[in-house]
Amino acid sequence: MWLKTQHSGEENEEEDRMAQAVGRLCFHDKTALAPMVRVGTLPMRLLALDYGADIVYCEELIDIKMVQCTRVLNDVLETVDFVAPDDRVVFRTCQREKDHVVFQMGTADPQRALTAAQLVENDVAAIDVNMGCPKEYSTKGGMGAALLSDPDKIEAILSTLVKGVSRPVTCKIRILPSLENTVCLARRIERTGVAAIAVHGRTKEERPQHPVHCDVIQAVAQAVSIPVIANGGSLDLVKNYHDIQLFREATEATSVMLARAAMWNPSVFRSQGVLSLERVMEDYIRYAVRYENHPSNTKYCLCQMLRDKVESPLGKRLHAAQTSAEICEVFGLEEFYEESQARLLARQEALHANSHLADCPTMDGNVATMPIRFDRREYPPQITPKMHLLEWSRREKLEQPAYETVQRPLDRGFQSTVTVGEKKYRSTLWEKSKKFAEQAAAIVCLRTLGMPEGRSGEPEGLVCKRKREEKRSDESEEERGGSNGIRDTSTCRKRHPSKTPQEEVNTPPSVPNSQGDIRTKL
Repeated sequence: MWLKTQHSGEENEEEDRMAQAVGRLCFHDKTALAPMVRVGTLPMRLLALDYGADIVYCEELIDIKMVQCTRVLNDVLETVDFVAPDDRVVFRTCQREKDHVVFQMGTADPQRALTAAQLVENDVAAIDVNMGCPKEYSTKGGMGAALLSDPDKIEAILSTLVKGVSRPVTCKIRILPSLENTVCLARRIERTGVAAIAVHGRTKEERPQHPVHCDVIQAVAQAVSIPVIANGGSLDLVKNYHDIQLFREATEATSVMLARAAMWNPSVFRSQGVLSLERVMEDYIRYAVRYENHPSNTKYCLCQMLRDKVESPLGKRLHAAQTSAEICEVFGLEEFYEESQARLLARQEALHANSHLADCPTMDGNVATMPIRFDRREYPPQITPKMHLLEWSRREKLEQPAYETVQRPLDRGFQSTVTVGEKKYRSTLWEKSKKFAEQAAAIVCLRTLGMPEGRSGEPEGLVCKRKREEKRSDESEEERGGSNGIRDTSTCRKRHPSKTPQEEVNTPPSVPNSQGDIRTKL
């Protein structure tokens, strides 16, 4: 029998009350949706909460990808999105799950783990480190189950997180081949100050068809004082809500975490009993459409629910669907889809109508900032915000805009600050290139000044007007030369220090290129 400091039920209830009083997630007597790759996205997490889960884990997200993300408030969907440099949403969450969602990361580096955790900590209830995934995509970078053979690194990662973030920190492990080593590792993890430890009752070599080792989870639960969350009973033990309590008793764990049982039918969390698969799938689709889940991910999760029925007529129609609209059509939800899209469009238009409110800069010291990203597709060929800003500066007889750009070593992102008229402007978003970062800074400046930036459909700016006048001038010059059968080639001459004053008269004026540099028009 492993000895530990005993906590009575009354003490656990008191800890729960204290945790709730300070807004911290408690892990006593809870049921949780386990972290599952491709499954634990926002629609599944919200559905699990609706059906009775107390805690929901997101899918494992790699720290190096997260630290490249930008936190974006999505006013249309009413979500918080963490967006990669390629505009892909890596993690999406919302207010509904804020006090219940645990952000699980894959990491092998304490400082990078801390950077990722600090990025999301204000939008989640807790931070978890994956130390049990045996798949190659996790272990090849020294993450997941690879950490089980490096307890020093485990301690370094968890200690750094516990000291560096304001949310509870947990981890999820698999058992080791030796019971004694498993217990020793759990005790070492406890000493880092984590709030709970989830234990999958299989070794990293074992797979779902192998029986779960309830006795090892029990030994860990007896050896530590922090909450232990039992995991791994979906196939052998848990088929419905009543079985969750039996699994808890068999392992003497504080709480229970479900993976495959919840993936197959998330209504397993319902104390009133499971719902029909048709009802569950429709509920899932409604969340997927509401939060614009990627169709391929939606289809994947629905196929997991179908299981052996994936080759049925319904499964084949689902497999053929490529868009959210087509998925809804398979389940007879066409009207719901159209209504949802209409609501989102109406909200988007309403927000766009008030978009001028979003153009108010925020001061960061003496720098005016906005969350602006440069999208080349929004501008006509040969027209950029930098050109507009340069033209405006010339008209106002100001010095040429000066750009100061820095590169972030971690992900090689760029951020630029432009100085115009002794005032500084910067986008808070990092760009993938120096050129894009400078364009974003120019946009911030122009919007702050209330000036056109050259976007397609925008009222004509100075650059467009000058280019049109130059084109007309060139055409008139050619027509005059052409009427005598002679073409005036003086405007094609290059400037040279040896030119005479008369030759200089025929030299065209300097114009800015797309980077704002001054070059002679040839």
